[in-house]
Amino acid sequence: MKNLKHILGTLLVTALVFTSCTKNDNDDLLIPATAEEFNNLKEEALEEITQNFQFNAEDGSTTFTSENGVEITINGNCLTKNGNTVTGAVNLEFIELFDKGNMLTTNKPTMGIMPNGDKALLISGGEFFVEATQNGVALDTNCGFQLIIPAALTGGADNNMILWNGIIDDDGNLAWAENKRDGANGQGGVFAEGNSYYAFLNSFGWSNVDRFYSDPRPKTTILVDVPTGYDNTNSAVYLSYDGEDTGLANLDTYDPVTGLFSEHYGQIPIGLECHVIFVTEENDNWKYAIKAVTIVANGVITITESETAVVTEAQLTTIINNLP
Repeated sequence: MKNLKHILGTLLVTALVFTSCTKNDNDDLLIPATAEEFNNLKEEALEEITQNFQFNAEDGSTTFTSENGVEITINGNCLTKNGNTVTGAVNLEFIELFDKGNMLTTNKPTMGIMPNGDKALLISGGEFFVEATQNGVALDTNCGFQLIIPAALTGGADNNMILWNGIIDDDGNLAWAENKRDGANGQGGVFAEGNSYYAFLNSFGWSNVDRFYSDPRPKTTILVDVPTGYDNTNSAVYLSYDGEDTGLANLDTYDPVTGLFSEHYGQIPIGLECHVIFVTEENDNWKYAIKAVTIVANGVITITESETAVVTEAQLTTIINNLP
């Protein structure tokens, strides 16, 4: 089945490249995207998958079902605005991410923060954003809320999954920190039962049901050289591990002197088969390049302008999701 998926994915990627993409053959005429143009593209992708629900705070405990079947249960009686109890209409904003394609276009990779501060790939049971607002003002909750997540969306229940909180840095990049379950009152955390994950969240924002990717092979760092004119403000580099459908790594550091993106934590398994993905913006579309590689110790991977193509967001999402 995996070989069939690989063949079908390769055919689809090839078809999209030759029928829907614009090759960039004249480097001299190219004007690289600005940081604002690239960020706008990611924001548009996020807005397109944002779901909104409405309810009255006085209704108490209310359950909503997302487009992918996630059940969100929230108690309106626990909501506060600037420290005061909320009454009246409330808007609930919800985002769910289960596949690599949407993780990439929204810049929400699955990189977990290790105890020593380094980052390593997480395998995901789903990434989520939940926020309640009233008249545009963000609300707080003092009793938490629950998500029931279909595990079938990510390959079935995995008892090794734990809960993570999303941390967004000053550059808008997301990383995940383990959500420490509150031992005093039992709040927080996630467990698998049947074919669902039950996640208990204490605050609004980004959360993730994940576990660290495990590979016993020796690890290394890698470097990626991208086309001239691009850096970490107007482009990004990701890694898709072959055989893993719900994890997406990214190279989160860039050296302006060498012009290289880096995975400097030394967490990439030597011998790993993966795909390096370069993305940026061009004319309100996605310019990208994908290169299949086998990781070698301290390897340098080069992506040239001639290897790039331009596609729509929908096409890029399909291409990424059909990688092996």
